[in-house]
Amino acid sequence: MAKTVTLGSTGITVNFNGFGALPIQRVSVDEAVKIVRRAYEGGVRFFDTARYYSDSEEKLGVAFEGIRENVYIASKTGAENAEDFWKELNTTLNNLKTDYIDLYQFHNLSFVPKPGDGTGLYEAMLEAKEQRKIRHIGMTNHRLHLANEIIDSGLYETLQFPFCYLASEEEIKLVNKCKEKNVGFIAMKGMSGGLINNSKAAYAYIYQYDNVLPIWGVQRKEELEEFLSYDKNPPVLDDELKAVIEKDRNELSGEFCRACGYCVPSCPMGIEINACARMMIMLGRAPIEAWTTPHWQNKMKEAEKCIGCGKCKTKCPYSLDVPKLLKKNCKEYWEFLKERGIEKVVE
Repeated sequence: MAKTVTLGSTGITVNFNGFGALPIQRVSVDEAVKIVRRAYEGGVRFFDTARYYSDSEEKLGVAFEGIRENVYIASKTGAENAEDFWKELNTTLNNLKTDYIDLYQFHNLSFVPKPGDGTGLYEAMLEAKEQRKIRHIGMTNHRLHLANEIIDSGLYETLQFPFCYLASEEEIKLVNKCKEKNVGFIAMKGMSGGLINNSKAAYAYIYQYDNVLPIWGVQRKEELEEFLSYDKNPPVLDDELKAVIEKDRNELSGEFCRACGYCVPSCPMGIEINACARMMIMLGRAPIEAWTTPHWQNKMKEAEKCIGCGKCKTKCPYSLDVPKLLKKNCKEYWEFLKERGIEKVVE
């Protein structure tokens, strides 16, 4: 029997495979609908999107036609005041072609909304719940201290937070704390934004935690089929997979970009920071040809235009020195190409 996860006090009980709908913004409507429908056929019942994932909500709205009552939809708002909250919620409902959201989450805010804090945000959530426009209240974040505050507040039914086999002891404590407090834990970044390339190991690691629902970011049907196959035959965390995990932990220890992308909109130079700041890691974990094309050479050339303004640093949930990372990756990237005799096509 396929494993299920209950999201804390919400009572939402779904298949262990959750669907992260951020990547489907990169494919056509037809392709997105096919992927989502295949996920549904494969037993997936929890789908996570957000107001800021461009057209992700609209694509889910098309895909859920005729099956809305059979799925759980989670979406998010980045609003910082009540007026914007209602605008975003109504837009989301319209996009998803539904009159309610199963789980509505504050999206990676720099503070934890609470009653009486002056923003009116939590009060708006409660009012939306009374109106049956939302069923449950959650919050997403990337910062440990805020994640703990979310749990300790007693105001939120779920927490969405990055979690994978590269997790620190503090992040594991967070998962256990959610279980103790009966707060649902939704794991994003299960593949660490593409740094993890062994889906079997990623799945087996999270499978150990009975209170964690992973939402796998899916862009291609082949990726989806991998996770659906594990549903019927869960990989065992044996010595072979433990060795994979240990190797990756050693290679990816220290400071590295998780590709969350929160810094990108702040860049006045338009640099694709979430790719360029971890380029050398990707060159070591993916086919070299994929990252040395004219496209990526141009991106790295653009990254050299960083003016060091530091706006990206203020947005980074992991407090990384982003300009320093960019500079380091640019320097090593061109050295990498030169050492391997790869033609440099940009000047």
